[in-house]
Amino acid sequence: MTDWRAMPTSGAALGGGTDGWVKGDGVRLHYVVRGSGPLVVLLHGFPEFWFGWRHQLAVLAAAGYRAVALDLRGYNLSGRPPRVEDYTRARVAADVAAAIARLGGPARAVVGHDWGGVIAWRLSVRHADALERLVVMNAPHPARYRELARHPAQLARSWYVGAVQIPWLPELLLRRDDFAALARVLRVEHGRDRAPSDAALDAYRASWRIPGALKAALSYYRALKRSLVQSAAVEHAPTTQPTLVVWGMRDGALVPANAEGLERWVRDLRVVRLADAHHFVQSDAPDAVNAALVDFLRR
Repeated sequence: MTDWRAMPTSGAALGGGTDGWVKGDGVRLHYVVRGSGPLVVLLHGFPEFWFGWRHQLAVLAAAGYRAVALDLRGYNLSGRPPRVEDYTRARVAADVAAAIARLGGPARAVVGHDWGGVIAWRLSVRHADALERLVVMNAPHPARYRELARHPAQLARSWYVGAVQIPWLPELLLRRDDFAALARVLRVEHGRDRAPSDAALDAYRASWRIPGALKAALSYYRALKRSLVQSAAVEHAPTTQPTLVVWGMRDGALVPANAEGLERWVRDLRVVRLADAHHFVQSDAPDAVNAALVDFLRR
């Protein structure tokens, strides 16, 4: 059996915290935990893994929380089901709900970015008992995104969603030159002063090299049609938990209007807009994000 402590993308290897495993909805999930106290669960997006929360784990621990950064199914050291239909929003949200229960939930808060935020929106409605508060960072509310999906500005930024539907070719192109395209995405979606270091990019590349990990990550996009059918009945349902939305206004994939008009579906909403932050807001503007996050959790 592989010793996860020796894996270059474990918490032990990267100094993020203590590694652990928890059973999701039929899938074994890896996580990194730091601190003790009320549970805060962190959900990463594409193309990251738990390491995307490296700037938040220590801060949350120091603030008195048990911060748990999951590797979502398919990513890094978590299990990788083989079928595209295993990556619908419903399946991934069920993973997180099961993990929270086994970690001693409900969670004081679930914090999600990008795909992790999309899952967090669904979790707040379909598994409302799993969390007391919700924090979403640069991830569109499904009902608001549906309104904006055919708007020319958003449509132009979403071109890649259609492109990755092609079988095998996206994987081939993204692997070229040691994942140069994915590394470029991470660099572009940060301010120049906050671009990932070479060491951080090495950690990301190590996670992308794991057999099957890239295909699994793209399966989230390829499962979208199935997810849309499953989500039609719930995307307009209200989120009742106190909710914080943090939005980097220079996001290259999502128009700022995604952070507007959410009061129609969110009963208790606070929105923090960061004018100079890009898509990976939690690492592009970590000080501002951490201050807003800790303040919201303590309210």
